[in-house]
Amino acid sequence: MTSQRTRDRMIVRLREKGINDEAVLAAMREVPRHLFVEEAIASRAYEDTALPIGFEQTISQPYVVARMIAALRCGEPLGKVLEVGTGCGYQAAVLAVVAREVFSMERIAALLEKARANLRPLRLANLRLAHGDGAKGLPEAAPFDAIILAAAAPRIPRALLEQLAPGGRLVAPVGSDDQELVLVEHKKEGFVETRLDAVRFVPLRGGKQ
Repeated sequence: MTSQRTRDRMIVRLREKGINDEAVLAAMREVPRHLFVEEAIASRAYEDTALPIGFEQTISQPYVVARMIAALRCGEPLGKVLEVGTGCGYQAAVLAVVAREVFSMERIAALLEKARANLRPLRLANLRLAHGDGAKGLPEAAPFDAIILAAAAPRIPRALLEQLAPGGRLVAPVGSDDQELVLVEHKKEGFVETRLDAVRFVPLRGGKQ
């Protein structure tokens, strides 16, 4: 269930659901998702479903990961990316394959250590992990060409918009009960929002633990 053939079937399903960004599909074929979930559920790693990773958090379903990163890329190479919500590290790994440089933040220290252990075998030299409040972003590394949130907030934190470079893109789930995936583009006239899909994410929480 963790073979390359199983991974290839996941890619076929993603294509059938409308993912056509070849760079994203290649990255998701390359990154072994089963390394990022508990051994007991590793056989389900390539199903198109979210799975628990502990700490009341989940690893997003493959379609949502692909959809968000494809929207972030919009057919263009990614430069410096900020991910808010490292979780188990899977999406950070996929981002590191398609982007020049990735900074990923996690507020739960124990979960960040788990992600670090998951990522270590992949030796992704362009990925940096940080323990911090993702809603505040990472001003010391800003501005970012792209920002992606793996948790939903009622509205996009102002600090993150301020850290988005001109011409940059931000993708985030927005809302409380009814959530939508939103693409924000930093254009000359300001921040332009496009609503993409209905989604379901864990809530974005402030502070560190």
